[in-house]
Amino acid sequence: MFDRTKRKEVGACALCGRDGVETTVHHLTPKEEGGAFLPTAKLCIPCHKMIHATYTNAELADGLTTIDALRADPGLGPFLRWIRKQPPSVLPKVKKSRALRER
Repeated sequence: MFDRTKRKEVGACALCGRDGVETTVHHLTPKEEGGAFLPTAKLCIPCHKMIHATYTNAELADGLTTIDALRADPGLGPFLRWIRKQPPSVLPKVKKSRALRER
């Protein structure tokens, strides 16, 4: 199922692995950093929001351009361990990290 107005689809999140979640398209290299035509991944809304709340676009472009790299990064580890246990309906409130806000 695909909703063209919001670009959301129900499926599995490529990052946390939960199934039956609304997914959005995440540019593995941010568009602002030249990734407009590079690979993308379907991520659940909480994972997508957490990535952008944790890292700047420059940080993402500088080494976090694959799902494996994102999974291995310690900045997302605690969140991924928690979100994997949550049902598909859970949409936690995500705030930018203090480190990101202070940059």
